[in-house]
Formats: sequence, structure tokens, C-alpha cells
Amino acid sequence: MRYLDEYRDPELARSLLDRLRRIATRPWRIMEVCGGQTHTLVRQGIDELLPAGIRMIHGPGCPVCVTPLETLDRSMAIAARPEVTFTSFGDMLRVPGTHTDLLSLRARGADVRVVYSPMDAVRIAEAESERQVVFLAVGFETTAPANAMAVLHARRLGLANFSVLVSHVLVPPAMTALLADPDCEVQAFLAAGHVCAVMGWRQYEPIAAHWHVPIVVTGFEPLDLLEGVQMAVEQLEEGRNAVENQYVRAVQRAGNRHAQQIVDEVFQITDRTWRGIGPLPASGLELAPPFASYDAARRFGVTDVRSAEHPECIAGAILTGARKPTDCAAYGTRCTPRTPLGAPMVSTEGTCAAYHAAGRTATPAGSPP
Repeated sequence: MRYLDEYRDPELARSLLDRLRRIATRPWRIMEVCGGQTHTLVRQGIDELLPAGIRMIHGPGCPVCVTPLETLDRSMAIAARPEVTFTSFGDMLRVPGTHTDLLSLRARGADVRVVYSPMDAVRIAEAESERQVVFLAVGFETTAPANAMAVLHARRLGLANFSVLVSHVLVPPAMTALLADPDCEVQAFLAAGHVCAVMGWRQYEPIAAHWHVPIVVTGFEPLDLLEGVQMAVEQLEEGRNAVENQYVRAVQRAGNRHAQQIVDEVFQITDRTWRGIGPLPASGLELAPPFASYDAARRFGVTDVRSAEHPECIAGAILTGARKPTDCAAYGTRCTPRTPLGAPMVSTEGTCAAYHAAGRTATPAGSPP
């Protein structure tokens, strides 16, 4: 694939690393917000190739990982009902709830199905009118337009047997919450290109100005990330704090206005609890009042479910970048991709899963985080 190869060229990577070594005069700490970017950085060893002093901090950019435990437990309660066909993307099936996961429920006879689009769930509801079909609608701004379209289409079809369990989260409030923490070490951000392809980057401009942090909208290939780091370091060295766009082949400042209009029609902003982090004000989406009848949590009476995290899991510290996966006492032993204690080890975008797949070993006792 020539197109991808151009963004994985080792000579270009070396030239970007050489330039970074020339321009970086002091230590800098940069957070990548996206879990997909984390996997590229770790899988390719980019974070270990950067000049001494430039440290990548892995942020809360895995949508599966930040889905609240309460949402997962609500999923189990709904999926276990005999009249329900519960649908989800495959990466949610093995994420542990308090007592079980969706894959285990399916093994015990629950009608849990993997779909590749929320519209697949709508088609199931249309074809199987005797079943209550529920779609688990999670993710950042990237997946919200498709989920909103599914609700709109179900309404057009008059489907009374379709509903969504919504747990959408928004990136800018999470960035603000991180920066407001007095212990925050982040000096610049790499923003997720696919989120900005939908929303643009205007929401990031007040953050950059208020907190005096450069933000670079960045893609997902190795050269995208190296160039994004370079652009962030150049701003830091020059004392600038602008929003810049590395991912010019996919992102515009205004984003996708049509997608934004669909999201604004179906959803409204709400407070949201982030798994491992806690409640963040105005950091999520919920169904707007005209679409409340499609709310699965209300339809099946599971709005009051409360949950508690596994006591050994340090997902919150990992998702905020305060700790690395290898700092966890359970990493690679009691917590593995086959036996995960928390979502970051099982998700395809989770930081713990990225470290484990790359063969990174636990931090020796007494080493700095």
C-alpha cells in the first residue's frame, strides 16, 4: 500500500528525529490523547526513540477504556433479559464489568451480537420485530454521528423495538480537567485526527489560549506522530501556544458541519463519569428530549445501577498519564489480555494492551514512574 508506506518511510523518520534533536533544548512532556496514537507510538517504539528529555504521556483517548463501569453493568443487566438482542462493536465484549462481561453472557445463552455499524442493529430490529434490539453507543465525537443517524433512521421506520445505551464522551472537557489538576505535567497535546475530522479544532483554541499549551491535530501513522511531536516542540521552544494541524489530508478547522448538525439534533451535552477518572461536568452526550423514548437505560429500568472498580486496577492513574502500565503490580501477571482486571488491558486502543503487545516489562521497584 503505497499511501501508507509514505507515512512509514524510515529515512523520513530519521530526518524528523534528527530535526527534533536539533531543536529541543530542554525537557518537554507531550500527551497524545488518542488510544490509536498510543498504540502506534508504542508498537513502533517511537516514544523510546525520541530525544532524551522529550517524554510522551499517554492520555485518556481509548473510548472503550473510559466507558463507565456503570454503563457496562447496565449492559449486562439488559443483555441478560430473554427478550433482548444486545448489539455492540466487538471491542466491548471482553471489557470486564463488576462480575462478568458480554462475551461470558453470550456463552451462557444471552443474545449478544457483534455488529460493524449501528445501522446493522437497526436492520436487526426491522427484521426481528418480536425482539427488543439494543445498541451500545459508546465512543468520542468520532462515533456520535453514526449513532445519531441510527436513531434518526429507527424513528423514520417507526421502530418501537430499537433503543441505544448511550455513553458518549467529549475530548475537550477531559483535556481541561487534566490541565486543571495541580499535578498535571502536560505541556502540549497531540489531538486525535479522527475526532477533529468530525468536530474541527475550534473547540481547542480556547484551551490552548487559556492554559498556554500548544495543541497539534495529528494523524495516526508513524510519520504523522513524529511530525506532530516536532510541531509541538517547535511551539514550546518558541513560547507559542497555538492550535496547528498536522493532519491536513483529513481535517479542516470547521470539521464536518453536516455530521455536527446530526449530532446536535439527536444528542445534548451532559455530565459524564469516566471510568477510572470519575465525573467530569459537561463531558458527555445523552439523547435529547425528543429522542428519550430510544434510551435503553430508561426503557429497561437500569438508570440506578452503581458499580465499584477492581481494587488492584490503577486504570485512573494510567488514563490520566500519572502512571505507566508497567508501574502496576498486576501488569502482565494477574492482569493480562486474557484475564484483564480493567479496560486498558483488553481494549484494542488501551495503553496496557499496547505495552503488553510490545513486550514491555514491569518497571523495577524503585524506578521513577
